[in-house]
Amino acid sequence: MASLRRQLPLRSSLLRAKFSTSGLQKGFGGGCYSQNASMSSDQSVGKLLEEEHVPDVGWLDSNDEVAKIREKFDFAKKSFLKIPDTLDRMPKMNPKGIYVNKNLRLDSIQVYGFDYDYTLAHYSSSLQNLIYDMAKQHLVNELKYPDGCLASKYDQSFPIRGLYYDKLKGCLLKLDFFGSIEPDGCYFGRRKLSRKEIEELYGTRHIGRDQARELVGLMDFFCFSEVCLIADIVQYFVDAKLEFDASYVYQDVRRAIQHVHKSGLVHRGILSDPDKYLVKNGQFLSFLKMLRENGKKLFLMTNSPYYFVDGGMRYMLEDSLGGDSWRELFEVVIAKANKPDFYTSEHPFRCYDIEKDNLAFYKVDKFLPDKVYYHGCLKSFLQITKWNGPEVIYFGDHLFSDLRGPSKAGWRTAAIIHELEHEIKIQNEDDYRFEQAKFHIIQELLGKLHSTVSTRDTCDSYKSLLGELNEERQNARCTMRNMFNKSFGATFLTDTGQESAFAYHIHQYADVYTSKPENFMFYQPEAWLHVPYDVKIMPHHLKVGFKIILYVITYKILLYMLSKFCFWHLQVSSSLFGT
Repeated sequence: MASLRRQLPLRSSLLRAKFSTSGLQKGFGGGCYSQNASMSSDQSVGKLLEEEHVPDVGWLDSNDEVAKIREKFDFAKKSFLKIPDTLDRMPKMNPKGIYVNKNLRLDSIQVYGFDYDYTLAHYSSSLQNLIYDMAKQHLVNELKYPDGCLASKYDQSFPIRGLYYDKLKGCLLKLDFFGSIEPDGCYFGRRKLSRKEIEELYGTRHIGRDQARELVGLMDFFCFSEVCLIADIVQYFVDAKLEFDASYVYQDVRRAIQHVHKSGLVHRGILSDPDKYLVKNGQFLSFLKMLRENGKKLFLMTNSPYYFVDGGMRYMLEDSLGGDSWRELFEVVIAKANKPDFYTSEHPFRCYDIEKDNLAFYKVDKFLPDKVYYHGCLKSFLQITKWNGPEVIYFGDHLFSDLRGPSKAGWRTAAIIHELEHEIKIQNEDDYRFEQAKFHIIQELLGKLHSTVSTRDTCDSYKSLLGELNEERQNARCTMRNMFNKSFGATFLTDTGQESAFAYHIHQYADVYTSKPENFMFYQPEAWLHVPYDVKIMPHHLKVGFKIILYVITYKILLYMLSKFCFWHLQVSSSLFGT
């Protein structure tokens, strides 16, 4: 998998590359299909600089090589001024698109399964504050943490999903696709560590196998409050100059977060004020009804208790459901499923009595309509339903708890990632695409400089150019990063353009991913969803820098062909009419 998504190669054919104009598309392009780049970065940069006839100063020695690249850098800086004029012709990615890691034929899917929290249920940002405050109070009141910990507040600008916590060293880490620490993504408490501190602490930025055993992934949407609370507790101990063990901090914060959920505190808090925490969404009801009208079977499987799911579904759908029960939409409703153990255990199903609020004692060997079931396991589920793996798709937001088990069991999987919509909108902004184009052009020139100039032949002009290129690249990198999360950057990418470790797990466990289940409404039930043929990074990422250059080159070729045609037409006219 990793070998398919390396950085684009820097080859010696930089100035001789060919290109293809196939695949040009305009508009959103329906999901991931407009992402297909028609040429690689080395081809595009080479053509850009060739088309402007940059003088060849020769390749006699290292000074000449540096001078040649300096010419191209000076031209590139001038070309930056033309980028905004080209952005209007650039394709954009669809924030509500479905993005494909493994080919999927929707007409082969007969059964749709759904998680509840952050899949069918949409929550406001206020929920993270609620979880944070409840867990913080549990740490102080029950686990006897210092009262000073109560002063901290949830900071929604700090965490992102997909981070790792080092239980040995107490650091929060953002890792890339290959398991290396993001240089600007390592925090001890709320303080960002410098590159030098990272190297002193870990010896190298790459996380080895032994070090990886001490890391825990923070992958679901509820982890936002957990990440922030871990960082704040560590920072409190540091500021108070108190000794602490980083693994105990994680264990206690994790225990507090789990207590908030398992005790029902957060569930009761949400239902007591649904207007504050729940977002009404009748669109997913239309999606579920559309599936049923097309003959699909639906089931709901969640770790939450039934009363919480029932209260939330009735609130969210009360304006569009009428007098019908939401349970009529599903063939099977399973609560307290205990995922991910559900996929590997042999726990029996129990029928839940809604009126008496208890579990029945008889054996469950079939699923009856309008009944609710607790616990259970995948083995019994398949035996009862007779649903074959490839015809089932399951939607969930947690890559490990929701999707890893189904993917290994042969189900198709759809990851629901709410941040995706917001991050694609940022990618579509002209300011971001302008910086992205600059970044990739400078990256190519840096690669050319490193690959053609020997370190033993370096000169003052080389050092000067290297410094300027690095500064230009770093400025573009910081600007793009700050458009996302100022602490950790984008969820799916590192600052260097690599996929993040979170993106790696999406590739592993999600056949497709999107921001909301109801985005499937924009696709025909018999649609075939295909992986883009030229995936260098995730399918929803558009390589803007390359596309801008492609449009420039294509435009020049059309002008050249038009001039040739006019010249030919003039010659023919002269022959025919003697003019």
